[in-house]
This record gives sequence, C-alpha cells and structure tokens, in this order.
Amino acid sequence: MFRHPKSLVYVAACVIGAFAMSVHADNSQQDKMTSCNADAKAKNLSGDDRKAFMKTCLSAAPPPAAPLNSQQQKMKDCNASAKTQALTGDARQQFMSNCLKGS
Repeated sequence: MFRHPKSLVYVAACVIGAFAMSVHADNSQQDKMTSCNADAKAKNLSGDDRKAFMKTCLSAAPPPAAPLNSQQQKMKDCNASAKTQALTGDARQQFMSNCLKGS
C-alpha cells in the first residue's frame, strides 16, 4: 500500500493532527466554561447575577483562532484541492505528497 516509509509517517501525522483538532474543539468549550466560572468567582457573583453573567460569557464569540502557519495552510489547501478533484486511495496519497512538497 505504501511505497515509501515517509508515506506512512505522513499518514500517521495526518491522523494524529485530525485527532488533536477534534480534542481541541472539545477542550475549547471546557476552557471557556472554566474561564467564565473563574471570572464570575472573581467578581463575587451569585444567584441571578451569576446566571446572567454566565449566559453572556458562554454565548460570547470565541477569540479568533490563531492564524495557520505556512505548513498548516499548505495542508489545508492541498486537502481542499484533493477533495475538489475527488481523489481517493493511492491517487490521493500521491497527489498530497506532491502537493505538500510543492511539486
């Protein structure tokens, strides 16, 4: 299936990256809850005041995501291009390898 050991490393890195992104999405909500709770506690809020504060805090837009570094942007662009071309299997792997190398 894989012709080069680097291909296996690349696939493993992609899987780990996808897992890390899904974990980050779950953790970001937990982080927001922790932060809002800490803010409410620091302000000594209780009862209806605390409920109102928590509602506002938790519904606030999250801070903007950090910009992608050049490798992350390249990965995003290559993935989008492979998806547009409906590539799968070995053809997708070869395309991604060439795309990420800049070929």
